[in-house]
Amino acid sequence: MDLMEKNVELVEVQKLEGHTDRVWNVAWNPVSSSPVLASCSGDNTVRIWEQSSLSRSWTCKTVLEETHTRTVRSCAWSPSGKLLATASFDGTTAIWENFGSEFECISTLEGHENEVKSVSWNAAGSYLATCSRDKSVWIWEVLPGNEYDCASVLNGHTQDVKMVQWHPTIDVLFSCSYDNTIKVWWSEDDDGDYQCVQTLDESNNGHTSTVWAISFNAAGDKMVTCSDDLTLKIWETDIAKMHSSEGYVPWTHVCTLSGYHDRTIYSAHWSRDDIIASGAGDDAIRLFVDSKLDSVDGPSYNLLLTKEKAHEMDINSVRWSPGEENRLLASASDDGMVKIWELATKP
Repeated sequence: MDLMEKNVELVEVQKLEGHTDRVWNVAWNPVSSSPVLASCSGDNTVRIWEQSSLSRSWTCKTVLEETHTRTVRSCAWSPSGKLLATASFDGTTAIWENFGSEFECISTLEGHENEVKSVSWNAAGSYLATCSRDKSVWIWEVLPGNEYDCASVLNGHTQDVKMVQWHPTIDVLFSCSYDNTIKVWWSEDDDGDYQCVQTLDESNNGHTSTVWAISFNAAGDKMVTCSDDLTLKIWETDIAKMHSSEGYVPWTHVCTLSGYHDRTIYSAHWSRDDIIASGAGDDAIRLFVDSKLDSVDGPSYNLLLTKEKAHEMDINSVRWSPGEENRLLASASDDGMVKIWELATKP
């Protein structure tokens, strides 16, 4: 559907209540037949929410607790949907396996000096990346028998690393930091020797303050980043060239979306059908789409809609559901709530 032509709105489907502190992150299970969402919080727990196929209402299926002793900052499902990784301020990353009726912590990854801020699986589920306030990024190799081996410790950031994100189709890792940069890590051969191959900073049209999040479009040739500098930035690369093993192909700045949020933008997520959602400290969710107008300056993006007061406090995470059938968006906030939204055409 041509979104700019249609009148669409973000409709609140349900408010998921249960966390007793701020909710930092939400993650959709990539494969489950009915929608399943994980949320993690300052209350040291992770909640697994499921939508009933009959009533369509959401309920909390299970609470993962008594493993982390401090805030759980980030959660990520493995590509198979069987494992959930959770990163905590207690310095550990826990791996949970779904045994159908219950989740069990099958492994705990230790090594970071302090708070772990983010965790991400690569597309094959063979590597896991974590990052921390200790300024390092760790790559863990997933071995048989629930073993996780530290394959690399990547040092390069000069401050707290806020997020790690693997590219959706190739084993390139991205990290963003309080040092205002995005770093790209790549291994030239299969030996897993990752090096920093590019730093996106002010010198190449990058952000001027903390970079909070990174997300890719489905094709993997574009990336959106968001920052404390109140902007979203779009980047692109020649992904076909990267796939044909001609070596690393740098990312370049396409455009900057500014003047929309007036507080820190904590989260941005690119949907499968090319809608960018952003959530910020101004309690609003905004949606952007490619204007499809190729001007002299290259592609540009238009504001599709703004949901003011989407939450009562800062929005820490926005995530589109992986399914094709309906456009669901989950959001998490300092107000302790998770909300499910649907992008619907106005009647």
